[in-house]
Amino acid sequence: MAQLLYRLGRFSFRRRRLVAGLRALILLLLAAGALTLGGKTVDTFTIPGTESQEALDALKRDLPDAGGAALTVVVQAPAGTRLADPITRAAVADVVAQAAKLPGVVAVVDPYASARIDRSGTIGLISVQYTKGADDLSPADREDFDSLASEGTDQRPRVVPGGVSGGGPEIGATEVIGVAVAALVLVVTFGSLVAAGMTLLTALIGVIAGMCGLLLVTAVVEVSSTAPVLALMLGLAVGIDYALFIGSRHRTQLAAGMAAEESVARATATAGSAVTFAGATVVIALAGLSLVGVPFLTAMGLAAAGTVLTAVLVALSLLPAMLGFAGGRILPRGLRNRGVHARQAGEDGFGFTWARWVTRFRVPVVIVVVGGLGVLSVPVRDMRLALPDNGTAPAGSHQRVAYDLTTAAFGAGANGPLLVVIRGPRKDAVSSLAGRVTAGVRKLPGVAAVSPGPANAAGTTQVVLVTPAGGPSSAETARLVRALRDSVALLAGGSTSVAVTGATAVGVDVSQKLTAALPRYLGVVIGLSFLLLLLAFRSVLVPLKAAAGFLLTTGATFGITVAVFQLGRAADLFGVDRPGPLVSFLPIIMTGVLFGLAMDYEVFIVSRVREDFVHAGPPSDATATAATVAGVGHGARVVTAAALIMAAVFGGFVLIDDPTIKAIGFGLALGVLIDAFVVRMTLVPAVLILLGRRAWAFPRWLDRITPRVDIEGDSLRRPEPADAPELVRL
Repeated sequence: MAQLLYRLGRFSFRRRRLVAGLRALILLLLAAGALTLGGKTVDTFTIPGTESQEALDALKRDLPDAGGAALTVVVQAPAGTRLADPITRAAVADVVAQAAKLPGVVAVVDPYASARIDRSGTIGLISVQYTKGADDLSPADREDFDSLASEGTDQRPRVVPGGVSGGGPEIGATEVIGVAVAALVLVVTFGSLVAAGMTLLTALIGVIAGMCGLLLVTAVVEVSSTAPVLALMLGLAVGIDYALFIGSRHRTQLAAGMAAEESVARATATAGSAVTFAGATVVIALAGLSLVGVPFLTAMGLAAAGTVLTAVLVALSLLPAMLGFAGGRILPRGLRNRGVHARQAGEDGFGFTWARWVTRFRVPVVIVVVGGLGVLSVPVRDMRLALPDNGTAPAGSHQRVAYDLTTAAFGAGANGPLLVVIRGPRKDAVSSLAGRVTAGVRKLPGVAAVSPGPANAAGTTQVVLVTPAGGPSSAETARLVRALRDSVALLAGGSTSVAVTGATAVGVDVSQKLTAALPRYLGVVIGLSFLLLLLAFRSVLVPLKAAAGFLLTTGATFGITVAVFQLGRAADLFGVDRPGPLVSFLPIIMTGVLFGLAMDYEVFIVSRVREDFVHAGPPSDATATAATVAGVGHGARVVTAAALIMAAVFGGFVLIDDPTIKAIGFGLALGVLIDAFVVRMTLVPAVLILLGRRAWAFPRWLDRITPRVDIEGDSLRRPEPADAPELVRL
């Protein structure tokens, strides 16, 4: 691999104008395609084959009107009045008339006809039925519905439209903070505005290309609205890191006196090999999400994997070309003006000092790190999962205000009623079963109310509405869903079927499916990555150590995330105004992303250790220790900068109001810091020193059948002559 990347780096350097022009052309074509052919993202959280989804599909077939989005408008009477007052009643009638005129609305039921007025007579609910499902509502539909809002006066009621999400999370100025911090870290690390700007530009080009490709995919495949944000934060973070890693190796070699062309080629071969394997682990972890069998999760994983793959390709091809354009300006002005080559960095930097300290106290370090991360993992025992609802919408939004008013007037369960769908070939059998279901459900704990719902004209499909006592995402309602299913299953028989659905039921099914799939997903992803690291490092213990370190990182990250977002500890510091369950897909998404990023730093650090060990002479415990100190010492500055940059990019998304993105950004930023500084730069060298040369032991039989990829660049010990023929052609 090193030879192949060496030739690619040299070709990109020599033909930099051609490479840059081709990349610009590809980027323009992708942008044009995204603008003209790109579709839209969706907010679907469904799993085909589950009871809740099958019941919803049946409703769409048998009761098309009932299968559409059922939205709610909350009306609150002016102070000192009641909804029954003539003036207020006339104002509510105007709101009902306005709602009935909205495009796509097939029915509007005022609170007087449905008796959905609270005991005080001041708050009522208007039901608005759409033909389209909530996921199919266009931005114009959402805006029209929100236009019903009114703050109210002394004569007119307050009107708050709720029940429909505000669409996917938007990228705004808050995320620029992360990029600004990344730019500052790059300037400090490189000491050169040219080097910092070039690294950022390379990463941005990769991200733009990846995002344009993702928008093109939305024209033919349904993509979750969260997927572009996840792809953006990952693509930007790894794009900067990969460019930083290759660029830093080039700067070191250039400062040591190596010719620019040779330096770019060698940096692409050695650091580029590490980038290739690191990127491959991230892509495997993200693409592996398709194994779970959840469509929206598959789309998210593949979208993010595509962006990461683009970042790797840009770092290996476009970056060498840009390094050619930069020339000596990539070095600080002081080094360029001396007219002599700077000596290589001495072994007195912080990285070497830290590595020697870890060497000296390796046993206490292992005990403290493993014990500390274990303690931080304790809150994971209390983790609860659910789909997001309007109770976690940003404070002050229409959705959140409507949710809170409904909860205060009718109880939290009114925000997410459950639907019992009864189907059969005969009307009398369905009607009889509906009566038995209604009577039986009333006796269940956690049920606030039961009422008959709509039925089709033939009477072969009947809906029974069940209002839980708890909110849509509460543990109490999740238990009610399971109890409800057990209860109605005993009543159904023959050709008549009963199924429970609704937003809460869908959430329960999604959580169960993802929880059951997590062990299988981990097994496949860790297994494939183990083989990849075994191939890269030709060691059995190093990949095992990498997997164990990842488990410690994941446990501590999930523990702190649960403590903040679910248990509410220090929640105000991160803008979490209402703690609650974590979104159902967060554990498996964060597991995949963190695993890929953890392997990034594992490859970055250990590849340098392996390189020094291979080139140090006869293997021994002393050479293994020296290689570990040298590898950590040389890599500490780059890994520190990379981790801070990645954490800054992820941390910028914590400022988004969307609770799902906020939790993902928080978890990833925290996980990166824990993994880079606590696990990879502290625990890993301590364990490597304890293992000594045994860390690099490789069975002979396995050595014979394992291909050599030469990640340490051993085949480049004798460089090709400068006028060697080019072996890479475009």
